[in-house]
Amino acid sequence: MQAALAGDAASYRSLLSELCPALRGYFLRRLGDGPSSDAEDLVQETLMALHTRRATYDTTLAFTPWLFGIARYKLMDHRRHASRGRFVVLDETDDSFAGDDGSAAIEARLDAGRLLDSLPGRSGHLVRHVKLEGRSVEEVSAQTGLSVSAVKVSLHRSLKRLGRRFGGAGPS
Repeated sequence: MQAALAGDAASYRSLLSELCPALRGYFLRRLGDGPSSDAEDLVQETLMALHTRRATYDTTLAFTPWLFGIARYKLMDHRRHASRGRFVVLDETDDSFAGDDGSAAIEARLDAGRLLDSLPGRSGHLVRHVKLEGRSVEEVSAQTGLSVSAVKVSLHRSLKRLGRRFGGAGPS
């Protein structure tokens, strides 16, 4: 890697070709039964990241941990993206989640109410009125005596707080 950083193109080609089998094995062991094409994609992504970030490599440190750190992050990104696409299609006629009395919906409303009540001050009421009941910001402003911009700011902060509490980023 040091020769490659010094501008030796032959050393760089040699380095990349020697890294391919090691990275392939690394990804295949960690992907288990996943398709081998995923491992090949990850090898290529790792080599691209190595290429674009090669200037950040500190030559006083070992190369292998730096390289496999990149590989580990590529694998984590791959798993994160793969898990986003997983969902279960429920049959529209399946009532297994809701009893005849609609208790699941009632429970969800109670949970949402408790969650909004946990917000400080009037924040929970503002979120309830605007986001759950569908009232306009102007309507809520007139009802509460707050300015329109104060209602908007409070809503934004409340939703951001809820997003942080549950691991999301909240509104953008």
